[in-house]
Amino acid sequence: MENLRVLELYSGIGGMHYALTESGVAAKVVAAVDVNTTANEIYKHNFPNTPLLPKTIEGMTLDDFNKLAFDMILMSPPCQPFTRIGLQGDISDPRTKSFLYILDLLPRLIKLPRFILLENVKGFETSSARDSLVKTLKECGYNYQELMVSPTCLGMPNSRLRYFMIAKASPGSFSFHTTSEIQEGFPQPADKVLLEPSSPISPSPTSTAYQEEDHKEDEGGILYKLERAQDTERKSSQNRDQSLRQISVYLEDQGEGEMEQYLLPTKTLLRYALLMDIVRPTCRRSVCFTKGYGHYVEGTGSVLQSCMETDMEAAFKSPECLSDEEKLNQLSRLKLRYFSPREIANLMGFPKHFTVPKNISTKQQYRVLGNSLNVHVVARLIELLVS
Repeated sequence: MENLRVLELYSGIGGMHYALTESGVAAKVVAAVDVNTTANEIYKHNFPNTPLLPKTIEGMTLDDFNKLAFDMILMSPPCQPFTRIGLQGDISDPRTKSFLYILDLLPRLIKLPRFILLENVKGFETSSARDSLVKTLKECGYNYQELMVSPTCLGMPNSRLRYFMIAKASPGSFSFHTTSEIQEGFPQPADKVLLEPSSPISPSPTSTAYQEEDHKEDEGGILYKLERAQDTERKSSQNRDQSLRQISVYLEDQGEGEMEQYLLPTKTLLRYALLMDIVRPTCRRSVCFTKGYGHYVEGTGSVLQSCMETDMEAAFKSPECLSDEEKLNQLSRLKLRYFSPREIANLMGFPKHFTVPKNISTKQQYRVLGNSLNVHVVARLIELLVS
């Protein structure tokens, strides 16, 4: 197959571009489009030779799109109109305008792209925007499949359940059986087992970890020591699941002093200790990291217990009976810290050579990573789409 010309819309920090590279598909990104200045700076830092258009999609004309002569669209439209903790404005939300503009342009292109891949949050599948997408694809004659996939399907210890749509222009067909239902996990081609590079395992998409992983992400947080028995069992079940790697695989190998900057502040420990999802390096689970990580505590991602000598039960024993000073003394022994931006990038599948300019703050890094995607998951879907 000759090199595919790829248009990367809502390009962010380049997650789709890295996934395209990892997929092994012969392709070239002919243009990336995004309006976020921080994301664009990071994208240009890592892909200096890719044309980056810092403009709104609505600011591009039909002629602009036709001149790019692309064979594939990779896109991750704004998720805020569809998140379950948001207002769920759907197509009435102004942030959906650019996506509807794409759907309006698609049938009018001189040449339809052969492949389309879209990623969004859980919640998109019940939206009017999704209905408009399906209607447009059908009118243009695409074969398509909708999926819900989490990185746990690849043995990665992080819950990030997302909606995906992969579409192939007629007369192209997929190497797996398609269905009108939304498939859970990766559809498995008869002649190929999808594995993460160097992975000795192939987790089942119907495993306990996959089925239960995102319940607390939906509700916005996990209540340690206030949680129900079923919540405790769910966490224990994931940590026993040998198909998932330990978090330690994804941690930075740095001295303790260098990681002190990520220790939770005193006020955060005292106020939010019972709301935190706390994990250890030996755990095989972590909750979804969002753009509010490091700024908000509840529902934005797990925190790491970096001192293994301290017992968790003892640190949280009878906190209501203690003074603030006594509480802080107990909790401080756990050395709870945020995951570093690099560690979150590792859990999201970004390669080691992914870096950010030195002027980008930690808070900015958390925001753009929280808005990004899992590279390994998208790479597998691109393989399925093109194969």
